Amino acid sequence: MVDFSYTEPPQRVTEKLEDGLAQAIRAAEEMVSGLPDTAARSDRDGDIEHLGAVTAVHRFVDAPGDSETLRWHVVEAGARSDPTVVFLHGLPDSWWQWHHALEGLGQRYHCLAVDLKGYGQSDKRSGDYRQAGVAAQLGALLDELGVGEFTLITHDRGSPVGDHLVAAMGARVRGYGRGQQHLWHLHPRLHPQEQLMQSAGAPAMLGEAPSFVTTVYTWLAERPVAQPDLLRTIAEFSHPGIATAVPRYFHSSSFRQEWVDRRSRLIPAWTAPVLLLQGAHDPLQPREFYQEPSLLAMLPPGSDVHLFDTGHFWPFEAPQETVRVLADFCDRVAPRSSPLASATPA
Repeated sequence: MVDFSYTEPPQRVTEKLEDGLAQAIRAAEEMVSGLPDTAARSDRDGDIEHLGAVTAVHRFVDAPGDSETLRWHVVEAGARSDPTVVFLHGLPDSWWQWHHALEGLGQRYHCLAVDLKGYGQSDKRSGDYRQAGVAAQLGALLDELGVGEFTLITHDRGSPVGDHLVAAMGARVRGYGRGQQHLWHLHPRLHPQEQLMQSAGAPAMLGEAPSFVTTVYTWLAERPVAQPDLLRTIAEFSHPGIATAVPRYFHSSSFRQEWVDRRSRLIPAWTAPVLLLQGAHDPLQPREFYQEPSLLAMLPPGSDVHLFDTGHFWPFEAPQETVRVLADFCDRVAPRSSPLASATPA
Protein backbone atom coordinates (compact mmCIF):
# COMPACT_ATOMS: atom_id res chain seq x y z
CA MET A 1 0.00 0.00 0.00
CA VAL A 2 1.51 3.33 -1.08
CA ASP A 3 1.58 6.04 1.58
CA PHE A 4 0.18 9.27 0.13
CA SER A 5 1.47 11.57 2.87
CA TYR A 6 2.84 15.00 2.03
CA THR A 7 6.43 15.88 2.95
CA GLU A 8 6.96 19.06 4.94
CA PRO A 9 9.38 21.45 3.19
CA PRO A 10 12.65 22.23 5.01
CA GLN A 11 12.72 25.40 7.07
CA ARG A 12 15.13 27.19 4.72
CA VAL A 13 12.46 26.89 1.98
CA THR A 14 9.42 27.90 4.02
CA GLU A 15 11.16 31.05 5.18
CA LYS A 16 11.35 32.26 1.58
CA LEU A 17 7.92 31.20 0.36
CA GLU A 18 6.02 34.15 1.75
CA ASP A 19 7.63 37.05 -0.05
CA GLY A 20 9.57 35.47 -2.94
CA LEU A 21 6.87 35.96 -5.56
CA ALA A 22 6.06 39.52 -4.47
CA GLN A 23 9.72 40.49 -4.75
CA ALA A 24 9.94 38.86 -8.18
CA ILE A 25 6.92 40.79 -9.43
CA ARG A 26 8.44 44.10 -8.36
CA ALA A 27 11.81 43.26 -9.92
CA ALA A 28 10.19 42.04 -13.14
CA GLU A 29 8.18 45.25 -13.51
CA GLU A 30 11.39 47.25 -13.52
CA MET A 31 13.10 44.85 -15.92
CA VAL A 32 10.24 44.73 -18.43
CA SER A 33 10.19 48.49 -18.76
CA GLY A 34 13.73 48.33 -20.16
CA LEU A 35 13.25 45.43 -22.58
CA PRO A 36 12.90 45.99 -26.34
CA ASP A 37 9.59 45.11 -27.95
CA THR A 38 9.18 41.47 -28.93
CA ALA A 39 6.69 39.79 -31.22
CA ALA A 40 5.82 36.19 -31.97
CA ARG A 41 7.89 34.85 -34.85
CA SER A 42 6.28 32.73 -37.53
CA ASP A 43 8.30 29.88 -39.02
CA ARG A 44 7.41 27.75 -42.03
CA ASP A 45 8.03 24.08 -42.60
CA GLY A 46 11.62 23.65 -43.71
CA ASP A 47 12.91 26.99 -42.38
CA ILE A 48 16.51 26.76 -41.22
CA GLU A 49 18.00 28.22 -38.06
CA HIS A 50 21.72 28.09 -37.32
CA LEU A 51 22.70 27.16 -33.76
CA GLY A 52 26.45 27.62 -33.78
CA ALA A 53 27.84 25.00 -36.15
CA VAL A 54 24.58 23.03 -36.10
CA THR A 55 21.80 23.57 -38.61
CA ALA A 56 18.31 23.19 -37.15
CA VAL A 57 15.21 22.75 -39.28
CA HIS A 58 11.71 23.87 -38.30
CA ARG A 59 9.16 21.19 -39.08
CA PHE A 60 5.37 21.19 -38.88
CA VAL A 61 4.00 17.67 -38.62
CA ASP A 62 0.38 16.47 -38.55
CA ALA A 63 -0.14 13.42 -36.35
CA PRO A 64 -3.23 11.63 -34.97
CA GLY A 65 -4.87 13.25 -31.96
CA ASP A 66 -8.14 14.57 -30.58
CA SER A 67 -10.16 12.39 -33.00
CA GLU A 68 -8.52 14.13 -35.97
CA THR A 69 -4.95 15.33 -36.27
CA LEU A 70 -2.75 17.74 -34.33
CA ARG A 71 -0.15 19.96 -35.91
CA TRP A 72 3.12 19.90 -34.00
CA HIS A 73 6.04 22.28 -34.32
CA VAL A 74 9.30 20.36 -34.00
CA VAL A 75 12.84 21.66 -34.40
CA GLU A 76 15.16 18.98 -35.73
CA ALA A 77 18.95 18.88 -35.67
CA GLY A 78 21.42 16.15 -36.50
CA ALA A 79 21.44 13.12 -38.78
CA ARG A 80 18.42 10.83 -38.64
CA SER A 81 20.78 7.86 -38.72
CA ASP A 82 22.12 8.84 -35.27
CA PRO A 83 20.39 7.90 -31.99
CA THR A 84 17.38 10.11 -31.30
CA VAL A 85 17.04 12.46 -28.34
CA VAL A 86 13.60 14.04 -27.74
CA PHE A 87 13.32 17.25 -25.70
CA LEU A 88 10.16 18.48 -23.91
CA HIS A 89 10.13 21.98 -22.45
CA GLY A 90 8.26 23.42 -19.47
CA LEU A 91 6.30 26.58 -18.62
CA PRO A 92 6.71 29.31 -19.88
CA ASP A 93 9.06 27.87 -22.46
CA SER A 94 9.19 26.35 -25.93
CA TRP A 95 11.63 24.36 -28.03
CA TRP A 96 14.02 27.29 -27.55
CA GLN A 97 14.72 26.13 -24.00
CA TRP A 98 16.86 23.40 -25.56
CA HIS A 99 18.74 25.37 -28.24
CA HIS A 100 22.04 25.07 -26.33
CA ALA A 101 21.51 21.29 -26.11
CA LEU A 102 20.74 21.06 -29.84
CA GLU A 103 23.90 23.02 -30.57
CA GLY A 104 26.00 20.82 -28.29
CA LEU A 105 24.56 17.43 -29.22
CA GLY A 106 23.32 17.95 -32.77
CA GLN A 107 26.56 16.93 -34.45
CA ARG A 108 26.30 13.40 -33.09
CA TYR A 109 22.68 12.85 -32.07
CA HIS A 110 19.38 13.19 -33.91
CA CYS A 111 17.69 15.87 -31.79
CA LEU A 112 13.97 16.67 -31.78
CA ALA A 113 12.85 19.63 -29.68
CA VAL A 114 9.06 19.72 -29.55
CA ASP A 115 6.72 22.61 -28.84
CA LEU A 116 4.23 20.97 -26.51
CA LYS A 117 0.58 21.07 -27.48
CA GLY A 118 -0.77 24.50 -26.54
CA TYR A 119 2.66 26.16 -26.62
CA GLY A 120 4.86 27.90 -29.17
CA GLN A 121 3.79 27.12 -32.72
CA SER A 122 2.10 23.80 -32.01
CA ASP A 123 -1.67 23.23 -32.12
CA LYS A 124 -3.70 25.14 -29.54
CA ARG A 125 -7.23 23.95 -30.22
CA SER A 126 -9.36 22.54 -27.43
CA GLY A 127 -9.15 18.80 -26.83
CA ASP A 128 -7.45 16.33 -24.51
CA TYR A 129 -5.01 18.16 -22.24
CA ARG A 130 -4.64 15.40 -19.67
CA GLN A 131 -0.99 14.45 -19.16
CA ALA A 132 -1.72 10.89 -20.30
CA GLY A 133 -3.66 12.13 -23.32
CA VAL A 134 -0.93 14.49 -24.48
CA ALA A 135 1.65 11.74 -23.92
CA ALA A 136 -0.32 9.41 -26.18
CA GLN A 137 -0.50 12.12 -28.83
CA LEU A 138 3.26 12.65 -28.54
CA GLY A 139 3.70 8.91 -29.06
CA ALA A 140 1.67 9.24 -32.27
CA LEU A 141 3.93 12.12 -33.34
CA LEU A 142 7.06 10.01 -32.78
CA ASP A 143 5.49 7.22 -34.83
CA GLU A 144 4.69 9.70 -37.60
CA LEU A 145 8.33 10.83 -37.54
CA GLY A 146 9.55 7.25 -37.77
CA VAL A 147 11.28 7.34 -34.38
CA GLY A 148 12.00 3.94 -32.84
CA GLU A 149 14.18 4.00 -29.72
CA PHE A 150 14.92 7.37 -28.15
CA THR A 151 16.25 9.14 -25.08
CA LEU A 152 13.83 11.60 -23.48
CA ILE A 153 14.91 14.85 -21.79
CA THR A 154 12.29 16.97 -20.03
CA HIS A 155 11.96 20.09 -17.90
CA ASP A 156 9.26 21.39 -15.57
CA ARG A 157 5.73 20.83 -16.94
CA GLY A 158 7.09 18.70 -19.74
CA SER A 159 8.03 16.12 -17.10
CA PRO A 160 4.49 15.00 -16.10
CA VAL A 161 3.81 14.36 -19.79
CA GLY A 162 7.16 12.60 -20.01
CA ASP A 163 6.26 10.42 -17.01
CA HIS A 164 3.32 8.95 -18.92
CA LEU A 165 5.25 8.72 -22.19
CA VAL A 166 8.09 6.73 -20.59
CA ALA A 167 5.64 4.40 -18.84
CA ALA A 168 3.78 3.76 -22.10
CA MET A 169 6.77 3.38 -24.43
CA GLY A 170 8.61 0.70 -22.46
CA ALA A 171 11.77 -0.57 -24.17
CA ARG A 172 11.65 2.15 -26.84
CA VAL A 173 12.98 4.56 -24.20
CA ARG A 174 16.74 4.23 -23.77
CA GLY A 175 16.98 6.76 -20.96
CA TYR A 176 14.90 9.41 -19.22
CA GLY A 177 16.53 12.70 -18.21
CA ARG A 178 13.75 13.99 -15.98
CA GLY A 179 14.13 17.65 -15.11
CA GLN A 180 12.83 20.07 -12.55
CA GLN A 181 9.56 18.58 -11.39
CA HIS A 182 8.28 17.04 -8.18
CA LEU A 183 8.87 13.29 -8.04
CA TRP A 184 8.27 11.31 -4.83
CA HIS A 185 7.83 14.17 -2.34
CA LEU A 186 5.21 16.92 -2.52
CA HIS A 187 3.50 19.55 -0.40
CA PRO A 188 0.70 21.94 -1.46
CA ARG A 189 2.75 24.97 -0.40
CA LEU A 190 5.26 24.05 -3.11
CA HIS A 191 2.95 24.46 -6.09
CA PRO A 192 1.21 27.86 -5.76
CA GLN A 193 1.13 28.12 -9.55
CA GLU A 194 -1.69 25.56 -9.67
CA GLN A 195 -4.13 27.97 -8.04
CA LEU A 196 -2.95 30.80 -10.29
CA MET A 197 -3.40 28.73 -13.45
CA GLN A 198 -6.87 27.56 -12.43
CA SER A 199 -8.08 31.08 -11.68
CA ALA A 200 -10.40 33.05 -13.95
CA GLY A 201 -7.64 35.59 -14.48
CA ALA A 202 -5.09 33.09 -15.80
CA PRO A 203 -5.59 33.86 -19.54
CA ALA A 204 -5.14 37.57 -18.94
CA MET A 205 -2.01 36.93 -16.87
CA LEU A 206 -0.51 34.64 -19.50
CA GLY A 207 -1.50 37.02 -22.26
CA GLU A 208 0.99 39.57 -20.93
CA ALA A 209 3.95 37.49 -22.11
CA PRO A 210 6.78 39.94 -21.26
CA SER A 211 5.57 40.41 -17.69
CA PHE A 212 4.70 36.75 -17.10
CA VAL A 213 7.91 35.27 -18.50
CA THR A 214 10.14 37.82 -16.80
CA THR A 215 8.37 37.36 -13.45
CA VAL A 216 8.74 33.57 -13.55
CA TYR A 217 12.40 33.73 -14.52
CA THR A 218 13.10 36.33 -11.82
CA TRP A 219 11.25 34.31 -9.19
CA LEU A 220 12.71 30.89 -9.83
CA ALA A 221 16.17 31.48 -11.32
CA GLU A 222 19.28 31.73 -9.16
CA ARG A 223 21.58 32.98 -11.92
CA PRO A 224 20.66 35.62 -14.50
CA VAL A 225 19.15 34.36 -17.74
CA ALA A 226 20.85 35.94 -20.76
CA GLN A 227 18.70 38.63 -22.34
CA PRO A 228 18.64 36.97 -25.80
CA ASP A 229 17.19 33.83 -24.21
CA LEU A 230 14.68 35.88 -22.23
CA LEU A 231 13.57 37.80 -25.32
CA ARG A 232 13.27 34.70 -27.49
CA THR A 233 11.26 32.95 -24.77
CA ILE A 234 8.91 35.93 -24.59
CA ALA A 235 8.51 35.88 -28.37
CA GLU A 236 7.75 32.15 -28.43
CA PHE A 237 5.22 32.59 -25.61
CA SER A 238 3.43 35.40 -27.47
CA HIS A 239 1.68 33.27 -30.08
CA PRO A 240 -2.12 33.69 -30.15
CA GLY A 241 -3.94 30.96 -28.28
CA ILE A 242 -1.27 30.11 -25.69
CA ALA A 243 -2.97 32.11 -22.95
CA THR A 244 -6.15 30.03 -23.21
CA ALA A 245 -4.53 26.69 -24.08
CA VAL A 246 -1.97 26.38 -21.26
CA PRO A 247 -4.52 26.60 -18.40
CA ARG A 248 -6.31 23.56 -19.88
CA TYR A 249 -3.50 21.38 -18.52
CA PHE A 250 -4.19 22.62 -15.00
CA HIS A 251 -7.95 22.16 -15.33
CA SER A 252 -7.44 18.61 -16.64
CA SER A 253 -5.36 17.38 -13.72
CA SER A 254 -3.76 18.49 -10.45
CA PHE A 255 -0.35 18.29 -8.86
CA ARG A 256 -1.75 15.80 -6.37
CA GLN A 257 -3.19 13.57 -9.09
CA GLU A 258 0.13 13.61 -10.95
CA TRP A 259 1.89 12.72 -7.70
CA VAL A 260 -0.51 9.87 -6.93
CA ASP A 261 -0.13 8.52 -10.48
CA ARG A 262 3.66 8.60 -10.18
CA ARG A 263 3.76 6.86 -6.84
CA SER A 264 1.14 4.26 -7.58
CA ARG A 265 1.76 3.21 -11.18
CA LEU A 266 4.06 5.35 -13.35
CA ILE A 267 7.41 5.02 -11.57
CA PRO A 268 7.00 1.23 -11.24
CA ALA A 269 6.41 1.08 -15.01
CA TRP A 270 9.65 2.84 -15.95
CA THR A 271 12.34 0.47 -17.21
CA ALA A 272 15.05 2.77 -18.60
CA PRO A 273 17.69 4.49 -16.45
CA VAL A 274 16.46 7.81 -15.06
CA LEU A 275 18.68 10.84 -14.49
CA LEU A 276 16.98 13.29 -12.14
CA LEU A 277 18.03 16.81 -13.11
CA GLN A 278 17.36 19.50 -10.52
CA GLY A 279 18.47 23.02 -9.71
CA ALA A 280 19.75 23.04 -6.13
CA HIS A 281 18.33 26.50 -5.43
CA ASP A 282 14.82 26.21 -6.87
CA PRO A 283 12.66 27.82 -4.16
CA LEU A 284 9.72 25.47 -4.85
CA GLN A 285 11.58 22.15 -5.26
CA PRO A 286 13.86 21.55 -2.27
CA ARG A 287 17.12 19.80 -3.09
CA GLU A 288 16.72 17.76 0.09
CA PHE A 289 13.89 15.86 -1.64
CA TYR A 290 16.43 14.53 -4.17
CA GLN A 291 19.30 13.77 -1.80
CA GLU A 292 17.74 10.84 0.02
CA PRO A 293 19.74 7.63 -0.53
CA SER A 294 16.52 5.63 -0.78
CA LEU A 295 15.26 7.63 -3.77
CA LEU A 296 17.39 5.87 -6.38
CA ALA A 297 16.23 2.49 -5.08
CA MET A 298 12.74 3.37 -6.37
CA LEU A 299 14.07 3.91 -9.91
CA PRO A 300 15.38 1.51 -12.55
CA PRO A 301 18.99 0.27 -12.33
CA GLY A 302 21.54 2.78 -13.56
CA SER A 303 19.54 5.80 -12.37
CA ASP A 304 21.21 8.82 -10.81
CA VAL A 305 20.72 12.43 -9.66
CA HIS A 306 22.48 15.57 -10.85
CA LEU A 307 22.06 18.81 -8.92
CA PHE A 308 22.97 21.98 -10.78
CA ASP A 309 24.20 24.97 -8.77
CA THR A 310 21.31 26.95 -10.22
CA GLY A 311 17.67 27.75 -9.74
CA HIS A 312 14.82 26.32 -11.78
CA PHE A 313 16.01 27.15 -15.30
CA TRP A 314 19.35 25.31 -15.54
CA PRO A 315 19.18 24.94 -19.38
CA PHE A 316 19.63 28.74 -19.50
CA GLU A 317 21.42 29.37 -16.19
CA ALA A 318 24.17 26.79 -16.79
CA PRO A 319 24.17 25.96 -20.52
CA GLN A 320 27.67 24.47 -20.72
CA GLU A 321 27.09 22.21 -17.74
CA THR A 322 23.70 21.23 -19.14
CA VAL A 323 25.23 20.15 -22.44
CA ARG A 324 27.99 18.21 -20.69
CA VAL A 325 25.61 16.38 -18.34
CA LEU A 326 23.12 15.54 -21.09
CA ALA A 327 25.89 14.37 -23.41
CA ASP A 328 27.32 12.08 -20.73
CA PHE A 329 23.88 10.62 -20.06
CA CYS A 330 23.07 10.09 -23.73
CA ASP A 331 26.47 8.50 -24.31
CA ARG A 332 25.79 6.09 -21.47
CA VAL A 333 22.31 4.98 -22.55
CA ALA A 334 22.79 5.30 -26.33
CA PRO A 335 26.58 5.32 -26.81
CA ARG A 336 28.28 6.79 -29.84
CA SER A 337 31.86 6.21 -30.94
CA SER A 338 32.65 9.82 -31.88
CA PRO A 339 33.70 12.34 -29.20
CA LEU A 340 31.45 15.15 -28.06
CA ALA A 341 31.33 17.95 -30.59
CA SER A 342 33.55 20.83 -29.60
CA ALA A 343 30.78 23.37 -30.31
CA THR A 344 29.38 24.10 -26.87
CA PRO A 345 27.56 27.28 -25.87
CA ALA A 346 29.51 30.23 -24.60
